[in-house]
Amino acid sequence: MFGDLFEEDFSFISNNHCGKGKKSKPRESEPPAPRDSTNLSGIKNQGGTCYLNSLLQTLLFTPEFREALFSLGPEELGTLDDSRKPDAKVRIIPLQLQRLFAQLLLLDQQAASTTDLTESFGWSSHEEMRQHDVQELNRILFSALETSLVGTSGHDLINRLYHGIVVNQIVCKECKNVSERQEDFLDLTVAVKGVAGLEEALWNMYVEEEYFEKDNLYRCGACDKLVEASKSAKLRKLPPFLTISLLRFNFDFEKCERYKETSCYTFPIQINLRPFCEQTEMDDSECMYELFSVIIHKGGCYGGHYHVYIRDVDQLGNWQLQEEEDGLIEDKALRDTENGKETENPLAVLKGILSEEEAKQIPVDQLGQKLLEKKGVSWNKKYRKQYGALRKYLQNHPQIFQLSPDGNRVGLKETHKLLFKLDSRGRDLQSPPQKNDVQWNCEKTPPRPRATSAGCHWFDLNDSKVQPIKEKDLEKQFQGKESAYMLFYRKAQLKRPPEARGNPRYQIPEHLLNEMNAANTELQKKRAECDSASNGIDLHLHLSSCYKFHNGALHPSLSWKESVVDLTIDRRRTLGDLRRAVFQMLESWEGDMVLSMAKPLPAGLHLYQVLDGDELTLDGIGLADGADIFVWNGKEVGGTKVLTGPDHEPVVLNVLRLAEHNEGGKGQHFSEAQHVFSCSTSLGQLHSALAPAGGIILKNGSGAEGEAKNWEVFREEDMKETVRSVGLRDGCSVLILDSHDQSFVNVASGNLTAFTYDISWLQVKNFCGVEEEEKLVKITATIETVMSDIKMKAIRELQLEEELANESCLRPVNGNGKLLSPAAADVLPGFVLPEVPEDYTVKEAELKMGSLLGLCRGKAPASTQLFLYFMVGSDQNCSPEMEIVVEETASVRECLNLMLEKSGLSGDNWHLRRLDWCYEAGEALSQENATLKELNVCRGDTLVVTEGKLPEKGFLKIPIWWLKPSSHKKHGENAQDQVNGVTWKMDALQVSAAAAPPEPTHTGLDLCYAGRIEIAGEASLEDLKMQSVVPWHLCHGHWL
Repeated sequence: MFGDLFEEDFSFISNNHCGKGKKSKPRESEPPAPRDSTNLSGIKNQGGTCYLNSLLQTLLFTPEFREALFSLGPEELGTLDDSRKPDAKVRIIPLQLQRLFAQLLLLDQQAASTTDLTESFGWSSHEEMRQHDVQELNRILFSALETSLVGTSGHDLINRLYHGIVVNQIVCKECKNVSERQEDFLDLTVAVKGVAGLEEALWNMYVEEEYFEKDNLYRCGACDKLVEASKSAKLRKLPPFLTISLLRFNFDFEKCERYKETSCYTFPIQINLRPFCEQTEMDDSECMYELFSVIIHKGGCYGGHYHVYIRDVDQLGNWQLQEEEDGLIEDKALRDTENGKETENPLAVLKGILSEEEAKQIPVDQLGQKLLEKKGVSWNKKYRKQYGALRKYLQNHPQIFQLSPDGNRVGLKETHKLLFKLDSRGRDLQSPPQKNDVQWNCEKTPPRPRATSAGCHWFDLNDSKVQPIKEKDLEKQFQGKESAYMLFYRKAQLKRPPEARGNPRYQIPEHLLNEMNAANTELQKKRAECDSASNGIDLHLHLSSCYKFHNGALHPSLSWKESVVDLTIDRRRTLGDLRRAVFQMLESWEGDMVLSMAKPLPAGLHLYQVLDGDELTLDGIGLADGADIFVWNGKEVGGTKVLTGPDHEPVVLNVLRLAEHNEGGKGQHFSEAQHVFSCSTSLGQLHSALAPAGGIILKNGSGAEGEAKNWEVFREEDMKETVRSVGLRDGCSVLILDSHDQSFVNVASGNLTAFTYDISWLQVKNFCGVEEEEKLVKITATIETVMSDIKMKAIRELQLEEELANESCLRPVNGNGKLLSPAAADVLPGFVLPEVPEDYTVKEAELKMGSLLGLCRGKAPASTQLFLYFMVGSDQNCSPEMEIVVEETASVRECLNLMLEKSGLSGDNWHLRRLDWCYEAGEALSQENATLKELNVCRGDTLVVTEGKLPEKGFLKIPIWWLKPSSHKKHGENAQDQVNGVTWKMDALQVSAAAAPPEPTHTGLDLCYAGRIEIAGEASLEDLKMQSVVPWHLCHGHWL
């Protein structure tokens, strides 16, 4: 369900290793990121373990707890290697906790994993995804540790550090008898609602007294009666570490729901607990506590996120806020400049160059050029060895330099636009105005950041992320949805030994030190391998001896594999290194060797700039992974001179001509051929090559596979333009219209403009004369050409009399020579369908490229008329199909009368029905006064003239069948059983309202057809029964 959610990205303690391949490395094979500038490690979130991470970081930064845990050796806890041995006594939880703490302290990774630890808890993936309460976890974890450490020297570890005692006392007002009850605690739970802060909450708990008086009296054991008394609580024993849980979550009994208390609740950095203790004569030093951890909850009572603020007691982390770090970098840069070091600080030099630029950002390449102009030396020669590539150096100082999203432009951030002035050599820099008379060069090293009152700094540890914070940031957690949830104090008199300060290896067992050293060695090795792999680039070397030049581009004379040699090289190497590597690979090479950038184009391989400057790095000259390099003598290939550069790029054009009949595939509008031209070819040369006999050229940028729309004519004055200047690119289409095709180009206002529609061929066959005189002509048209224009063109091409235009029409013809309608030309090849209205366009008539039309005698219907087919009865064999033209505004009754008149029928006992998909009479057109248009009767529909009058509105016609008495009735079978036995046979006797009456009896079915009954739809079954009796009585002479 959770996939690889709980799999490690990379484990350097186990035997999982990074693959050697550079390409397609799985993400889990990459080494984790190293620690950031804080030098502290976070903890990965397994999906819902932020509460666990916050508590574990608090325990880690409790040095006394950490060292007590490390003091337990393998002789007491066992080893993880023995955990699978059946007879071995291995204490898994403390061992995994030791190992996790060692990783957090020593392993150079951004975040550690708690997977092994949670598995030692017996947690399933469901538990890891489910967020628990951190206060509850604190008690559970301590209980699990106590249980696991039974029988070891650490059996009292939890009690020794966290155990305290509260005493509850009740004092009798009469006899002064004191009744007391002692309670142990590992943490104190204090109220938040209605309390201003921690001191007030403790005062209410351990100073204020509760009185038993009036109706609420106390029974004194000494007096043996109900008396007035006072009740109070005091802290009898204080632990070295005091854990305080805040009751942020409460229950609203009026609303019957939980809620989180987000009101302001203050807590001090230092607190004196003497007022709350039983022994008030204690020295203040014994009761003084200092805050060192605050677990924070962000969210509501049903979910949220935990993170922790921690004071680094042993000063293990590097505390440096961003703004102070920026200032220190700037200070150091200016000090280096003023001290006149032999190698000037590049930070100050680059800032000085950028400060003189008027533009906010300049190209990175231009910055390197300006450095060369002002310093007289390139970045690669002066700074690269010490500081790396220029672009990477800029990326490593994001607090000073602002790079564009694509990384190609750079400028100074607004806060760092200092007033630099460079002389002609770029050496003398003026310092910015100095504040408070601080001497910028008074020390050789940056000043150490100011310490807090306790000499330690605070960090925010939020799962994998660790960042420094200021002590005053704690005040932000007094209130709100993100507020303090648990407080951890330590006794102020607990002092750390000097050797522990800044020493993460302090008191760690030797076996864990060795394990972490080996893991770090492996980690460094893997990072070096991945760094080499990530900086390695694959280059494709194309050898000139394996290529020939034709049709404007280079083409391999052998197979691709035989013509290309792959070379992998570090992008940080120089061009000279690349040249030497190529020479070593090609031992038989003679003469000059030129390396040129190449690019595969649709026309073939094309060459660009020559790679020059052997001292430049491959990254600096822009060589990317997968780049193509052509190895040649720089002049010719196979005896043919090769033109290089972007001005001679070959362009593949799709040259289209209007397709002849049956050319190309179905629906294709053009015949197509590909031609290659140089992008510097003029249109005049293009015209001479493609249309030597004359004609015009039209451009369409949509490509050969797009719809041929928005054609643009190249005019005479365009003939001096080049292929590139007019926007022709690979895949663009040009249409060549010969002289007889130019009727599609309109001449308007002196400019030639082409139709913006698809140009198509249609065919017209003459059906007006005798069969021997039938001719076929091709008519050019667009999708917006009107059918009447096509008819006139066809009459002229067929050399017929123009008077025929008023007596003829166009009808689609299928492949078998039958006349069709456009909509049915493909799906109903056997149907004869209507003429095409002459005011329709080709698009409206749904005609396709190459459609065959028949020129027939007869007038075509107008667009407001419908050409309909009809038959009498649903049997096509008995009734021939007839045609009729009727106005779409005619009513159903009017249409029926016209059909009856044409078929020679009369009378009122008829109605119309649609022809369904089974070619049977289907839905009745019952609304006889509605128009055909209102009933969605369309051109080409077939209607059925059906005998019988439709029942009036609200009436039904129901066929009636009678069950005959059976002469072969089975023994014990009643009438109902007999009916049930023949019910399955009724499907064969279904009669539609339009069907002819069936045979009155069916032998073998015991059924008799009695006819149809017309009855109101609201009639009851009893009414139906009574009406059904009459036909039965008339036919058979007896009653039901």
